[in-house]
Amino acid sequence: MTASYIGSGADGDELVRRAMAAYWRSAGRQGEEWPIPGQDSYRCELDGKAYVVLRNVDGVLAVYRVRNDGFLKELRRWPTELAGPEAVAS
Repeated sequence: MTASYIGSGADGDELVRRAMAAYWRSAGRQGEEWPIPGQDSYRCELDGKAYVVLRNVDGVLAVYRVRNDGFLKELRRWPTELAGPEAVAS
């Protein structure tokens, strides 16, 4: 099953912007250098759940699930359908 594409960082999607902010806040707490998310980061839906996938040329950096209350939850493990470049069916 593939994820349904909803929006991208290049589109100025609000949830992608919020996920990037959360990513950088988390990086700041860790005190180390983290890879920079690219404009190919996107928001998608899989099995009725919304996700934000932050990626760059090297692959997936982080995945956030959009909870029902609108908050973002960073996932330690994410569905394999979100990991590959073919994950999003435009």
